[in-house]
Amino acid sequence: MRGGLSGFMIFLTCIALGVAAIGGVNSVARAISAGVADEGQSLLGGDIRFELTQREATAAERTFLSRLGTPAASATMRSMARLEDGSDQALVEVKAVDGDYPLYGPLETAPALSREYLLGERNGVYGAAAPDILFERLNIEPGSRIRLGEGTFELRALLVSEPDAVSEGFGFAPRLMVSLEGLRASGLIQPGSLVHHAYKLRLPDGTSDARIAAIREQARTQFPEAGWSVRTRSNAAPALASNIERFSQFLTLVGLTALVVGGVGVANAVRAYLDGKRGVIATFKSLGASGGFVFTVYLVQILMISGLGIMVGLVLGALMPFAATAALASVLPVPAEASVYPAALGVAALFGVMVTLAFALLPLGRARDVPATALFREMGFEGSGLPRLPYTAAALGIALLLALFAIWFSGDRRIATIFVGAMVFSFLVLRYVGVLVQWLARRSPRVKSTALRLAIGNIHRPGALTPSVVLSLGLGLTLLVTLALIDGNLRRQIAGSLPERAPNFFFVDIQNSEADAFSRLVEQEAPEGALARVPMLRGRVMAINGLDVQKMTVPADGAWVLRGDRGLTYEAEKPGNATLTEGKWWPRDYSGEPLVSFSSEEGNAIGLKLGDTVTVNVLGRNVTAKIANFRQVQWESMGINFVMVFSPNTFAGAPHSWLATLTASEATPVEEARILNAVTRAFPAVTTVRVKDALDIVNRLVGQLGTAIRAAASVALIASVLVLAGALAAGNRARIHDAVVLKTLGATRRTLIAAFSLEYALIGLATAVFALLAGGIAAWFIVARIMQLPSVFLPEVAVGTVVAALALTVGIGLVGTWRVLGHKAAPVLREL
Repeated sequence: MRGGLSGFMIFLTCIALGVAAIGGVNSVARAISAGVADEGQSLLGGDIRFELTQREATAAERTFLSRLGTPAASATMRSMARLEDGSDQALVEVKAVDGDYPLYGPLETAPALSREYLLGERNGVYGAAAPDILFERLNIEPGSRIRLGEGTFELRALLVSEPDAVSEGFGFAPRLMVSLEGLRASGLIQPGSLVHHAYKLRLPDGTSDARIAAIREQARTQFPEAGWSVRTRSNAAPALASNIERFSQFLTLVGLTALVVGGVGVANAVRAYLDGKRGVIATFKSLGASGGFVFTVYLVQILMISGLGIMVGLVLGALMPFAATAALASVLPVPAEASVYPAALGVAALFGVMVTLAFALLPLGRARDVPATALFREMGFEGSGLPRLPYTAAALGIALLLALFAIWFSGDRRIATIFVGAMVFSFLVLRYVGVLVQWLARRSPRVKSTALRLAIGNIHRPGALTPSVVLSLGLGLTLLVTLALIDGNLRRQIAGSLPERAPNFFFVDIQNSEADAFSRLVEQEAPEGALARVPMLRGRVMAINGLDVQKMTVPADGAWVLRGDRGLTYEAEKPGNATLTEGKWWPRDYSGEPLVSFSSEEGNAIGLKLGDTVTVNVLGRNVTAKIANFRQVQWESMGINFVMVFSPNTFAGAPHSWLATLTASEATPVEEARILNAVTRAFPAVTTVRVKDALDIVNRLVGQLGTAIRAAASVALIASVLVLAGALAAGNRARIHDAVVLKTLGATRRTLIAAFSLEYALIGLATAVFALLAGGIAAWFIVARIMQLPSVFLPEVAVGTVVAALALTVGIGLVGTWRVLGHKAAPVLREL
């Protein structure tokens, strides 16, 4: 150890990088989760929240809530905010609050105003607050007035932050905060309007989670048909928590990939180090040292060096939550609770030790069994084969434990199992790819070019770098190709093929009394367009075959149907875009028991069959319908589609609004703006969603997510590059001898540079071809089979991968061999 860490810097960097990635990602995830838990009351806006759709709480329900604690009521809906002169408009997420809002946490505005002054009525005009993005979209300033429905509102302040924003879910439009009185005065709340009413309670101090759970059960028992969604402070932001868990799991697996790729660097470093110590090992053995003694001495040394790398990684991982607190403050709606998380760091350290042992035991085992005479005579350990069985078994056993621990510590063990299996499979395939490349090189025809002949010989000679280079670079490139193809296919689906068949507009909250007049106006403004219109209600699935859905375990593919509110409709005749897969449609004049048509894909995921019953709560009333048929739904068409379509008699007399789409494929942006202005002026209560704007938002989000994922996956590529550099450095001693002998025999520097460049280019090209094939297959499976979207191969990804592989292999290879070419011949020739 007094000899320093020469030759182990890549070893240390690989271990530190992988440990830091795993420990840091898990620490940051725990910090955010702790922040969510600690801020549960503020994030939810209360200790417990009851939410209703399309109706307000009844007098009995409000009395029940008032007896429990201090209530605060709010309502949310989408609508159109218009300038007073009608020259421009924008979609907004309206949030109307009462005088008790917020129960927890501060409402921040600029300037800071009292609740009464901010949202109250002055001279017949109610106040409002909005974020700066709405001011930018409408090109207005604080103090300007806008129209919302039939009401006029004055934007009195800039909305900086609302404490419970994260619990409201993702919005496609800017927030517009008004008072409940102002929203009612706007005329937007009509029977059947898509409005979500929330009632948040501030319970007495010291109320336990057990008491809150009892309140939740009491509400369900006392009002079985209320149909409200209940959420508590302990689960204030389930979507955020779920996304954090999924993303941290992905990053942990990426970090594990980097660590395992770094394990190849560990094996290379250990082999190169022992190769340089062959004289010392031979001397040990000549003086009577046993093989076990040699193994133990160098194992202890490797573990000490690994321990240093793990410590560096743990320090970096422990610092990540503190860095993330500052970096993510403007991104996350909740402060991360920066601290040191021993459990997260412990898992990272365990992985670091296991990777070191799994990859170091084989070269250490070889050194243990090589006799002293062979060590004195041979250049290294290349021809020694596998070590004896105990060492091989120990390495495989530790690798198996590493895989099991990776699965055990994962939040989604199914995905982790697939990931680990794919990694093991990739290792095996890459090993055989290296063997195949050497086999092809060995059997290639003799070429006239001296440089190319030398390059081909270097690929298949004993001790060649081919297996190490293919293995180290192959995993990183395959991961990046997979992610790039998935991202490219999603972008193509969103920005390319969808707009060709998607509607131009969605129109929501068309009142019954205005439906015919609305249709006439749209047909007049867009005579070449196709208008589709269906009735729409909102409901929540309460039971399947009489069993409470909250007590059911359903696969993720169908679980979303049972969570939250769903759009519902009724049809007398089979919709034109519906294809029945099972059962029959009801007669046009059907008047028997309520029937429902269910989406076949989601129905199969839930486990439904013909004749099963589905109970939905609509407007505070439970309705049970029998499944009459299943139909295929093409969600990607972005047309009007519903999971459930009921027979008309199911909701006879129920107030509802209408949903419509307008498809005008030839409409220009100017014509779309004209249609939007005409609809907004004539029907201010109708919410208009321009599909292109929504697609742009989704495309931007996908792009940001793709960039973040590729940046995270670059950790694995960095490890691959480090291992590649280590593998090339480990072979430099043999290359020094080759270069000296060839130069003695008359080879020029240009010939040697050309030979080395061609060697690295051929290996890099073979690795790139494998990465394209493996990454293409993996991306196709995810996009076509899991996401069920059209999958295409993207040539630009192929070109980029080949260029990256060649640049890395040739560039790093030439940097490493430049010193070899300048080595003096005499010292080397004396040792031959």
